Amino acid sequence: MFGTGLRHFLKHPMHTLAAVTADPVEAWTVLRDIYAARREAQIPSDLYEAEEGWEQRLHNLLGAPWPCQATSEFWALWPEVIGELQAKGIRVGPESFKTWNDGDAGLVRAIWCLCRHLRPRNVVETGVAHGLTSRFILEALERNGDGHLWSIDLPPLEEALHDQIGMAVGDRHSHRWTLIKGSSRRRLPPVLSQLGQIDLFIHDSLHSERNVRFEMESAWTILRPGGAIVVDDIDANRAFLNFTQTFSHHQSMICEAEPIQPDLRRFNEKGLFGIILKEPTKSNAQS
Repeated sequence: MFGTGLRHFLKHPMHTLAAVTADPVEAWTVLRDIYAARREAQIPSDLYEAEEGWEQRLHNLLGAPWPCQATSEFWALWPEVIGELQAKGIRVGPESFKTWNDGDAGLVRAIWCLCRHLRPRNVVETGVAHGLTSRFILEALERNGDGHLWSIDLPPLEEALHDQIGMAVGDRHSHRWTLIKGSSRRRLPPVLSQLGQIDLFIHDSLHSERNVRFEMESAWTILRPGGAIVVDDIDANRAFLNFTQTFSHHQSMICEAEPIQPDLRRFNEKGLFGIILKEPTKSNAQS
C-alpha cells in the first residue's frame, strides 16, 4: 500500500505538484514516510500468531461478562451498516478503498466491545477511509451517552475518492465526531496535546514500522491507566511486537481480523490486529 502512494506521485505529476503547492510541509512529510516504509525489511510470516479465545480473554481482562450483550449488539448492527454501504455502491472488504480495507468484522467487534465496556470519553483513531470503524465507535459512544471521537485521515490524491471518506458515518452523530484531515505525523501530536488524556486509541493509517511506532508511543504517553490501544494490520511490520516487548508487564493479544472475503495479501488470508491494555493503577483497580 505504500508503493501505491509512491506510484501515484510518480504517475500523476500534476496531482503531485498540486499537493506540494497546497501544503508543501504535508507533502514532504508523506513522501518521507513512504520512502521510509519502502526501506523497511520484510518480516517472516510466522512472526505473529493469532491467539485462540482472544475475545473471551479480552472480556476477562476488562472485567466484563462473557458472552456479553455488547457482542450481540454488534452483530445486530453489522449487517445494517454493511447493507447501507453496499446500497451506495460501495464494495466492502479487502481493498475496498483503493488498496486499503475497511474495518474487518473481528477488528470492529473488538473496538465496539472496548467502547461499550471502557465507556471512553476521548477516543482517537488514525485512518478513516469509508468510516466503517468510525461509525461503530460513534454508535457505541451514542449508546453510552458520552464520549467523543477524533479521527485523523490523510485524503488520497485522487479527488474522486474524497467524497467517500466517512461515507458510513454520513451526517450521524456530528456532535460526537471531529474529522481532521492530514497525516498523523503532523496532526496527531496537537490533538493529543489538546486532549491531555485519552481512553482508547486506534491505529489504522500508514502501516509502516516507523509510523506505527510513532503513533503508539505518542498515544501511550497520555493513555489513561486501564485504557487500550488497538493496532490494525500488525503483520505488516515489527512495531507491535517491539512495543509489547518493551511494555511486557501490560496485557496484550493478537487477534484475527475476520475480513468479509479472504485477503489474499495476508499470509493467513485473514489479517491480524493487536490490542494492548494499559495496566490500571492500584486506585483504579480498587474502584
